[in-house]
Amino acid sequence: MENESSTLPSNVSSRCTFFKTGPDDYYCDVILTVKRATGTFSLIGCLFMLFVIWLLRRYNSLAQKMVVSLTVAAFFDSIAYVMGESHPVGSLCNFQAWWLTYFDWCALAWVCLITLNLYLNLVREIRTEHYELLYHLLAWGVPMLMAGLPLVLGYYGPAGAWCWITDSHVAWRFGIWYVPLFSLIFLMICCYARIICVANERMQSWIGTFNPERERRKMALAEEIGPLKWYPFVYLLVSLFPLINRIHNSIYPASPVFPLTLLHVLSAPLHGLANSFVFSLDAWSQLRNTGLKLAVTSRLCDQTRIGEYHPAYVRYTHELDTHSDSDDDDNNILFYSPGMALKDRGP
Repeated sequence: MENESSTLPSNVSSRCTFFKTGPDDYYCDVILTVKRATGTFSLIGCLFMLFVIWLLRRYNSLAQKMVVSLTVAAFFDSIAYVMGESHPVGSLCNFQAWWLTYFDWCALAWVCLITLNLYLNLVREIRTEHYELLYHLLAWGVPMLMAGLPLVLGYYGPAGAWCWITDSHVAWRFGIWYVPLFSLIFLMICCYARIICVANERMQSWIGTFNPERERRKMALAEEIGPLKWYPFVYLLVSLFPLINRIHNSIYPASPVFPLTLLHVLSAPLHGLANSFVFSLDAWSQLRNTGLKLAVTSRLCDQTRIGEYHPAYVRYTHELDTHSDSDDDDNNILFYSPGMALKDRGP
C-alpha cells in the first residue's frame, strides 16, 4: 500500500480515466482515436454542407436559413469531440462539458424548430417569416439555460471518453438530455406524420378558386418535406447507443463495457456527418456534372442577378400600350383576365 500506483503496468496512461486497469489502456487508445475520427468526419460533413449551401445559394427562404443554422450548430458540436484526450477534473473539462451540452442542444433545437416551421407553413398555412428572430432566441437561448445549470451546480466532470455530467449525478444526465431528447424526437415524428398526411390530401384535391401564388408555395413546401423529414430519424439513430451505454453506466458506474463505449463514441459525434447525408439527398440532383458546372460558373464568373418569378406580382390592366412598334410581331398572350381588353390582332 506504500505506493500502489507503482504496481500498475508502465503502459497505463494517466489520460485514461474511464478504463482503470492496465490491459485496458489499449481500449482507451481505440476509444479516443475513434472519437476524434468520427468528430473529424462530422466537421468535414458540416463544411461540405456550408460549401454547397453557398454554392447553390440555398440561404434565401426561412427554411433554408434554418438549415444553415443547424449546420453551424452541428459544426461547433463536432469540435467538442476533437478537443483532445479525456481531460481530468478542472476548468478545461468543465468547458468541454458545457460546450458539448450547449451545441448538442442548439442542434436539437434547430431540428425541432425546422419541424415546427414546416408544420405551421403546410398544415396551419401560417406565414412564419416574421418568426425568424424568435426562432434564433429559442435555438440559442434555451440551450444556454440547459448547459448552464450543471455548470453552476458543479455537476460537470470526466464522464467516459469526454467530459460531461459525472456518474454521481445520473438523474441530471437523463433530465437534462436523454428524456427531453427522445420526447422531442417522438413529437417530431408525430408532426411529420401529420404533415405528410395533410400534404398528400392537398396534393390530390382541388378546392376553391385557383390561386397561383398559394399553389406555388404549396408545391415548394411539399418538396421541402422530402429531406427535412429525415432529421429526427438521424437524431434517433445516433442517440440509441449513447442512451444504452449511459443506462449501463448508471447501473454499473465502475464497470464500463468496451463494446458499448465504442458504439457510443462511434455514433454520438456523427450528427454533422449524418446531416450532410440527409442534405445531399435534396442537393444531389444539382451536384451532378452539368449542374455543378453551372453552379460554379454562376457563382464565380457570372455577375448577373437572377430573381425568382412570382405570379402574384402580375398586375392586370384594361388598356395595353398601343404605341409599341413591336406589337405586330408580338402574337403571344401570356395571361388572360375576363376584364382585359385585348387588341384586335386580325385574322
